[in-house]
Amino acid sequence: MSLHFLLQMRVLILLPRKAHVFMKLSTADLVLARDAAIDLQTHTIYSDGVWLPDQLIDYLAGEGFGLAAITDHDRVDTLVSLQRLALEKGFPLLVAVEMTTTWKGELVDILCYGFDPENNYLAELAQDVARRQRENTMQVCNFFHQQGYTLAEDEITAILDLPGSGQPFALAALLKKGGYETPGKMLREAGCDFATSDPAAVVDAAHRSSAVALIAHPGRSDGFVCFDTDLLDELRRDVPVDGLEVYYPAHAPEQMEMYREYAEKHGLLTSSGSDSHGPDKKPIKYPAQLSRNLLERLGIQVK
Repeated sequence: MSLHFLLQMRVLILLPRKAHVFMKLSTADLVLARDAAIDLQTHTIYSDGVWLPDQLIDYLAGEGFGLAAITDHDRVDTLVSLQRLALEKGFPLLVAVEMTTTWKGELVDILCYGFDPENNYLAELAQDVARRQRENTMQVCNFFHQQGYTLAEDEITAILDLPGSGQPFALAALLKKGGYETPGKMLREAGCDFATSDPAAVVDAAHRSSAVALIAHPGRSDGFVCFDTDLLDELRRDVPVDGLEVYYPAHAPEQMEMYREYAEKHGLLTSSGSDSHGPDKKPIKYPAQLSRNLLERLGIQVK
């Protein structure tokens, strides 16, 4: 080994690593009025929504929203392009994702806000969910093939190209299109399922990414854990979530008041989201004041 080569290696070793440069975010230096309209949970075609990202941002801007978050399920890989789009359109868009988890055998979605879209610990979890969802979809299709069901190969390929969160729904639609009357039952028998993460792993990854993690729609009962104060206490003993999505269209007034009081008692952050997936269920204009503690934690002033 030559002396010249050794000297070259020494120079390489001594050179400092290039520091990561954070991309400019569309929410930089944002100041909102107390009554500014915000919506911190929406979805696009990048997960299970029908909004095109530019269509959704144009709608939000045209309706006078001051801030929004696109929280596509388990999609961290799209956040850089979303920020670039928001910057081009001059609309403040939070860096966010809704991670799918399972607790006590039921779904618990966790909203994560305020991390570097280019360098974070949530990406690995999201990639693993996408891989496992694709594997599950292929297993389901193989099961149907072995049982003699006829499913067009090009349509199966199209389903595999969809975001993971949309694949089970697309399988159900394909079965229904094929004339099968009980697609839900058939999918259960075939082992179709939503790929999920462990909630503690998601919150840990969020915290290591300088993000905050909140329970999405804690009052939903359609396949999700419907939280009361005892269940919230139980979850928080093992999973240090930072807050709750208190304001949500499916929450009854008494639920929202319960969650608001619980958050205030325990010093938790509060979020407000419509869960809009398309123009048929439009974003909701929540006053920024309702989520002031969350926004200010993320560096957004509310005056």
